[in-house]
Amino acid sequence: MSARSEPPAQERTLAPFRALPGDMAPRDAQDLMAHPFFSLGKSRRTLPIDFRAGSVTVRVEGTHEHGIATIWDADILIWAASQIVEARDAGIATSRLIRATPYEILRFIGRGTSRRDYQRLKAALDRLQTTSVATSIRETTGRRLHRFSWINEWKELANADGKPLGIELILPDWFYAGVLDRALVLTIDRAYFRLTGGIERWLYRLVRKHGGHQPEGWQFDFRHLHRKSGSAARYSDFALDLRALVSRQSLPGYQLDIVRMEPSTELLAFRPVP
Repeated sequence: MSARSEPPAQERTLAPFRALPGDMAPRDAQDLMAHPFFSLGKSRRTLPIDFRAGSVTVRVEGTHEHGIATIWDADILIWAASQIVEARDAGIATSRLIRATPYEILRFIGRGTSRRDYQRLKAALDRLQTTSVATSIRETTGRRLHRFSWINEWKELANADGKPLGIELILPDWFYAGVLDRALVLTIDRAYFRLTGGIERWLYRLVRKHGGHQPEGWQFDFRHLHRKSGSAARYSDFALDLRALVSRQSLPGYQLDIVRMEPSTELLAFRPVP
């Protein structure tokens, strides 16, 4: 775990929320689905994500040691959102301070539970903690930006004999408030966790956010999607990946098509599968 300064007093007094056992529907935060908050590649990315559209600003930076949190790391935030929503709907008090075991998190997000998987989980938590986000989303005070990390801090728990008892993490206010707002959370298909490509995962979240269950679906220009993704790939490579996704039809619950316009514009069309 990365070294941190002394946490604010309100974080030292947070009541812990013990993660719930058992299966539950995966939930995702709509703000995270619609904007480029994560690296889409597995190699370390230190190039910042800098996205501006209208009144929306998203700036994401990572450290040289860890890089920017990836879209696979974001599975941990999906797990956290699912836990909070499930508990809230059951009338159970929640908190930004969550306790769980690595096994519970790994099983929920469809990963293995080997020693290597546990080490990868710790690396993901480090990237989430050291990634710095600045955004205007949900800010109502003009052009001010809200700054935070995806995880304020995290630590491994153990008893007096050194026996592991799980992990403890603290979520930022910005993320926690968005998850508690019923209008800002969507249920996603559990098959999402089996999607292997970064652009593929990003596109599913975008399609789920914008397409929903609208029978007529939506259309987006390829170049607009490239800008919206925050991808570090060249446009030509990004467009090639989109065409491959249309050929594979791998997004759960949605049909993808390409609409070609003159002279050389390509649109990605998507609609729910009946």
